[in-house]
Amino acid sequence: MLSESSAAVVTATLPAVRAHGEAITGRFYRRMFDAHPELLDLFNRGNQATGQQKAALAAAVVAYAGHLTGDSAGPPWGPVLDRIAHKHASLGITATQYPIVGRHLLAAVGEVLGDAVTPPVVAAWDEVYWLLACELIAREARLYAGAGVPEGGPVWRDWRVTGRARETADVVSFTLAPAGGAAAPGFVPGRYVSVAVDLESGQGRQIRQYSLSGRPGADTWRITVKRVRGEAGAPDGMVSGHLHEHVAVGDTLRLSPAFGEVDAAGGDGPLLLVSAGIGLTPAMAALAHLADQDPHREVTLVHADRTASTHALRHELPALQERLPNLTARLWYEDAASGDLPGLKAEVRSGLVEPERIPVTAGATAHLCGPIAFMNLVRSNLLGRGVPAGRIAYEVFGPGMLPG
Repeated sequence: MLSESSAAVVTATLPAVRAHGEAITGRFYRRMFDAHPELLDLFNRGNQATGQQKAALAAAVVAYAGHLTGDSAGPPWGPVLDRIAHKHASLGITATQYPIVGRHLLAAVGEVLGDAVTPPVVAAWDEVYWLLACELIAREARLYAGAGVPEGGPVWRDWRVTGRARETADVVSFTLAPAGGAAAPGFVPGRYVSVAVDLESGQGRQIRQYSLSGRPGADTWRITVKRVRGEAGAPDGMVSGHLHEHVAVGDTLRLSPAFGEVDAAGGDGPLLLVSAGIGLTPAMAALAHLADQDPHREVTLVHADRTASTHALRHELPALQERLPNLTARLWYEDAASGDLPGLKAEVRSGLVEPERIPVTAGATAHLCGPIAFMNLVRSNLLGRGVPAGRIAYEVFGPGMLPG
């Protein structure tokens, strides 16, 4: 809990910090990377280039301060902190890095706000930061212990690429096995792994997260990677491009344990899986899991894609439908006139997803994965139709969050 004196100072200065949040976090990242260039290896340079990372950090710090002072009516903070902690654990963030972040973040506040940042203001915002940091450190320690990572030890392990399959022109699946010869650990549908790659031409290391798209309980893991093509000034994906161009069967990749706070097959009663584009990966793991563990569960799969030919893993659906007799598939393709798949039983519509046409069964649990704008649209519609927020889980690619 924030002390009474600090709460008064934070309440008074929160509007200024909110108004200059992205300027503060932009300055923070420049300061920290100048002092600690090795930390560049932990951060997505694409998100740095587009400004997404600084916007997400600013929003998180301001929202947490509002939460402490009662200024914000945002989402419950337990789930938000869990989401951040899982992401940090997948990157191998350690407790020793938090003082570095705190020092440069508070210095950035002073540089941007100038003389308004008096010693009491510094002390109050330092208290906010360390309350947040301590909550995250505790959660991350529990995650590391559960994953068998020694305290302060590296999260990375070597995995062999045992299979590579081209799913579409821009999507490739990699099958992976632990380099030591053991079977892959089990995982919950909706979990993801971090992949760390050393880029060519001295560009350093970069890390990206990919949802596990294969069957939980198999001896191997599978990730399904879409090649990121830069649009509207954004750079091409450094890691996805590397994986597509340079990684073959027999190569070794460094992976984190599986992390992620969402169970894509969780809940009881009917399950609604809604995805768009490469956001289908956790849904495919959920379907494979249910085919093994709960084949008679009522499941509705709603997926949106550009065409049938860009719909990755589509060829796996007929076999899953054979094993899941209560699975209903509804597909939206921007261009629906692109061919049928033998054995696939699905209602196919042309155009963009129409949320009001997504069937919702009473008592259903929903899992969403895709672009944030898409999930916002679908989630808002589900909430408006009476689905409780607690029954709508979602996966976000990148640093963004959905609003409460």
